[in-house]
Amino acid sequence: MTVPGWVWLVTVVVILGLLAFDYFFHIRKAHVPTLPEAAKWSAIYVGFAIVFGVLVWIFGGAQMGGEYFAGYITEKALSVDNLFVFLVIIASFRVPREDQQKVLLFGIVFALIARTLFILLGAALINSFSWIFYLFGIILLLTAGNLLRPEGEGDEEEANNFIVRLAKKVLPTTEHFDGDKLSTMVDGKRVLTPMLLVMVAIGGTDILFALDSIPAIYGLTQNVFIVFTATAFSLMGLRQLYFLLDGLLDRLIYLSYGLAAILGFIGVKLFLHALHENTLPFINGGEHVDVIEITTGLSLTVIIGVLVVTVIASLMSKAGKAQNAINNARRHAESYLDLTYTSDPGERERIYQLLLNEEQHILTMDRKYREKAKDVDKIREKVAAAHEAHKSYLSQ
Repeated sequence: MTVPGWVWLVTVVVILGLLAFDYFFHIRKAHVPTLPEAAKWSAIYVGFAIVFGVLVWIFGGAQMGGEYFAGYITEKALSVDNLFVFLVIIASFRVPREDQQKVLLFGIVFALIARTLFILLGAALINSFSWIFYLFGIILLLTAGNLLRPEGEGDEEEANNFIVRLAKKVLPTTEHFDGDKLSTMVDGKRVLTPMLLVMVAIGGTDILFALDSIPAIYGLTQNVFIVFTATAFSLMGLRQLYFLLDGLLDRLIYLSYGLAAILGFIGVKLFLHALHENTLPFINGGEHVDVIEITTGLSLTVIIGVLVVTVIASLMSKAGKAQNAINNARRHAESYLDLTYTSDPGERERIYQLLLNEEQHILTMDRKYREKAKDVDKIREKVAAAHEAHKSYLSQ
């Protein structure tokens, strides 16, 4: 179905309007969003996406509407996975909590720009070379396999990527933030703050994310309007979702397996579609191959089914509960060690008591699940450092 130009224009204006609203009414004044605020706005943006999908279904038909919702759900799931990396980057640079919203909004805008360029490039390649579906399928299958790999020690180095290292060498930078400013004055000289480096790190990872997400959604639909809108609306509200899920993301221990299953499924679908549209001379003499075509309805069912099973399995898992408790202990330990800014003994004792309570909770859990938790040795070191700091404080 051809989408009229005025529909494109209205859609783009609405998306830009939402981004502008986000900036002028939420980001300009640095603050830490409360849980109710993050939950409310996350729900509002999801509501916008659903209403838009219903309109697509009504005016574009069931096929087009189904493709939109399949694409939106897939891209939203991938964007939640991306939040894990954002967490690592923001934590590595120690971005002040009240300034994290600006970093995230920049990441969303940059991701939207990067994905738009990849969408246009993908559309041009599809129109010119039908064999590109084979390449897209390979990319998704490789990505699915990568998600199944055990996490390595290099995960903590996400923030120190090549672009950031180059920027540090070439440009004068300071180790300290100055609010949400990108540059500041040090000894009479203008230097860059870590805020700019954080944005560079997130921008670089956004490009890598686009290499996975765009082939995934093109595996569900070749309608450029649906690809663009599903991608754009999946990014809307990602900032609020970050603060809503912060502290809970680690609980979704099976999310990578679910995403691997979804990307693998879409990769197979792409291969089947490529065989159906085949023009490569060394495959069936350049003629199409009679294979089954996976319908949009089946795709939507598989995607929703896999995500539901993944989330329920993660929340019910004893390993997931242990991981969540251990990460809570890590957060309390880090908060205690960062209490150098306060001399209030009540606040110090409150944080330390939270750490003690979480440790007692962890000891009630099965040992095998405690020992298998991610980064458990590093977390133990931080907890031990917090105990030592508390002893030192009491001895003063």
